[in-house]
Amino acid sequence: MNHKVAFSFADGKTLFFPVGANEILLDAALRNGIKIPLDCREGVCGTCQGRCESGDYSQDYVDEEALSSLDLQQRKMLSCQTRVKSDATFYFDFDSSLCNAPGPVQVRGTVSAVQQVSTSTAILQVQLDQALDFLPGQYARLSVPGTDSWRSYSFANLAGNQLQFLVRLLPDGVMSNYLRERCQVGDELLMEAPLGAFYLRHVTKPLVLVAGGTGLSALLGMLDELAANGCDQPVHLYYGVRGAEDLCEAARIQAYASSIADFRYTEVLSAPSEDWPGKRGYLTEHFDLAELRDRSADMYLCGPPPMVESVQQWLADQALDGVQLYYEKFTQSNI
Repeated sequence: MNHKVAFSFADGKTLFFPVGANEILLDAALRNGIKIPLDCREGVCGTCQGRCESGDYSQDYVDEEALSSLDLQQRKMLSCQTRVKSDATFYFDFDSSLCNAPGPVQVRGTVSAVQQVSTSTAILQVQLDQALDFLPGQYARLSVPGTDSWRSYSFANLAGNQLQFLVRLLPDGVMSNYLRERCQVGDELLMEAPLGAFYLRHVTKPLVLVAGGTGLSALLGMLDELAANGCDQPVHLYYGVRGAEDLCEAARIQAYASSIADFRYTEVLSAPSEDWPGKRGYLTEHFDLAELRDRSADMYLCGPPPMVESVQQWLADQALDGVQLYYEKFTQSNI
């Protein structure tokens, strides 16, 4: 039986390929045209090392000079000695260009639905002829029909042939105008994917997911993955927008509580109306500090740069060394 493996690189590119039962990972990569840097192929030099981000694996032999006991605890591995036992994801801290690897693929799809779900957000659904592989949290670049412009949006669902994106609606944006004025079911869209080094890792600790605006899109994909495959760790989603009219996907978010055993949800408005009964201000003002101090956690953060930077500064100010932060800063185009 083959396992599906993803190799993710420091330049944000991801490659997927099959690995046979009991096959050495490096052999499978080379067979699929992915030329990982290598030297000894004996588990000694460490040239082909990476880190397993998710999935089960074993290693035949690892010299202590190549990987220390701490390295092994951190799930670092040598490709020449690794045999995967399940579908898995591996990260390599160098650019994919070193592997002579092909870039992200360009695929064509058709618009299957478009819906404005808040004053500032639309959901765009795209149907593909064949399923597209990507990791929860990654994104695609979409060509705006009738223009030379491209825009980047995170996948808001699991990999497959039906894709979903949350799109921020600007007063006079290229994609925004297309969705409001010209978009029709059946329109053809060209996209480049998958892209990005922001994706869900192997879950071994409590998760804190923090979204600003349409940064929610990437986290919905992660939550879909957790709901589909099960999660034995607590999950807390924080979602920050300006006003109540900007909130979206409320029913979907609430439904995660039925499939994720320990799921909490906190929404915060930075500029609410006077009658808003919920939390107001900035996300960092409402983080559960006691929860974060009592136990280590993985925090996934997706939103505009000022929000990401404020959360980073808050973590530093609180000296929360046990929190592992993964983040995606997206620059929202003004046109």
